[in-house]
Amino acid sequence: MPRFAANLSMMYTEHPFPARFAAAAADGFEAVEYLFPYAYDPAGLRRLLDEHGLRQVLFNAPPGDWDAGERGTAALPGREAETRAGIERALEYAAALDCPRVHVMAGPVRSGAAREIYLGNLAWAAERAGAAGVDLLIEPINHRDMPGYFLNRQAEAHAVVRELASDHVRVQLDLYHCQITEGDLTTVLRRDLPTGRVGHLQIAGVPDRGEPDAGELNIGHLFDVIDELAWEGWIGCEYRPRAGTSEGLGWLRDYRGAHA
Repeated sequence: MPRFAANLSMMYTEHPFPARFAAAAADGFEAVEYLFPYAYDPAGLRRLLDEHGLRQVLFNAPPGDWDAGERGTAALPGREAETRAGIERALEYAAALDCPRVHVMAGPVRSGAAREIYLGNLAWAAERAGAAGVDLLIEPINHRDMPGYFLNRQAEAHAVVRELASDHVRVQLDLYHCQITEGDLTTVLRRDLPTGRVGHLQIAGVPDRGEPDAGELNIGHLFDVIDELAWEGWIGCEYRPRAGTSEGLGWLRDYRGAHA
C-alpha cells in the first residue's frame, strides 16, 4: 500500500511549525516533508522527529530569496556559487535529519544558457549528494502556479536525469502539477514509475490544491495504480486543507480502511 508523508509547510498550519510534528503523528503519519528547514536548528528538528517517531523524507535546497519571489537558482546564470553553497548546506541538514532526498529547484529562466548551467550544477551536486547517500530530486512545476519555471513537463525532467546518468538524481512527480500541465496521469504513472527514475510522488486536489479527493482527480484509482506497480517510495501530501487538517483527512482514513 502507498506510504504517505505529511507536508508540514501546507498541512497543520493551524499549529506553530514545531507543533505540527506531533499533530501529524497523532493522525497516523509516519513521515514528514516540508519546504525548508533552514530557519530551525537541525538538532531541534531531529529531536522533534525522534520524539514523535517520524521520518524526514524530503525538503528543498535553498531556493534563493523565496520571500522576494525567487523559486530556485540552479538554472540561473551567475548564481552558480550560491547554488552550490546551498547544496552544501542542504546536505548538512540531510545528514542531521537522516533525510535521503533533497529537492533542487531550477527557478524561472529566460536565458538560452539555462540548460547547460542547470546540468552543470546538478552534475556537481550529484557527486556530493552521492557521497552523502542522498538523492537529488528535480520537479516539473506547472506554469499557472509558477510562470516560466524551467522544468514544466515530465519528459523534460526524465531527459535531464538520463543525460546526467547519475544514480543520485531522480524525478519528483507531483500529480497536481502533472495534471494541470499534461494530464493522462494513469499513463504517466505506468510509463514512468517502472523506470526507477521517479524518487518521490506528491498529491493535491486539482484545480485548487486542496484535499486530493476533491476536484477532478480520481485519487483512489491513482493510488491503486501506484499499488499495482509496487512502487515503494513515499507520497507527499502537499496540499492546503480547506478547513482543519485533521478534519480533512477522510480520504486517507477511507483508503487505509479499505486496504486494511
